[in-house]
Amino acid sequence: MAIAARPTQDFVQIKEVRDGIVMLLDGSLASVILVSSVNLSLKSYDEQQATLMQFQNFLNSLDFSIQIVIQSRRYDIRPYILTLENRVREQQEPLLRIQTQEYIEFIRTFTEQVNIMRKSFYVVIPYSPAILGGKKGFFANLLPSFGKSGTGDEPLKDFEEQRTQLEQRVGVVEQGLSRLGVRSVQLGTQEIIELFYRTFNPGETTSEAKSVSAPNA
Repeated sequence: MAIAARPTQDFVQIKEVRDGIVMLLDGSLASVILVSSVNLSLKSYDEQQATLMQFQNFLNSLDFSIQIVIQSRRYDIRPYILTLENRVREQQEPLLRIQTQEYIEFIRTFTEQVNIMRKSFYVVIPYSPAILGGKKGFFANLLPSFGKSGTGDEPLKDFEEQRTQLEQRVGVVEQGLSRLGVRSVQLGTQEIIELFYRTFNPGETTSEAKSVSAPNA
């Protein structure tokens, strides 16, 4: 007897993504920021130690948890090859056309032998509302008539209040990373959806899911 495969949604604890905020099934929220990297190997020993000390101080200054996520994906070289091929067709100088074609073949051969990886760095900032803040407490469940009135505006009001608290945490993290020389940008709704799509569909390329570019300097 064949067992029907369960959909991916059954294993994902995400309820929805609203206004760049990830809403989980347990009522908690989370924001995702894309951050740049720091190449410690290009720094002197003293600079490396200073950077590590600053990062330690940044972590110690937080009174809430964060999650640091690193994703490695094989770089899709096909758009770059297509650009070079277009230049070959547009090139009028025979010598440059030959050199460009040889360069294309070199890139193809090299990428077939070596996996060119692209790393993306994210910081996930969670927020879990207090029991008395966004949910009815024990006594409110026993005595619903003394609870909140059912105007229909409470869920939206609660979401806005919780988002304000979450945005404050995001600001603290962004400021701390800025002091480390790390650039950051908060992902919007579409970017978060694309991020989760690529996470659960690792075989897809940028033609199926538009990649999220790093923040500009």
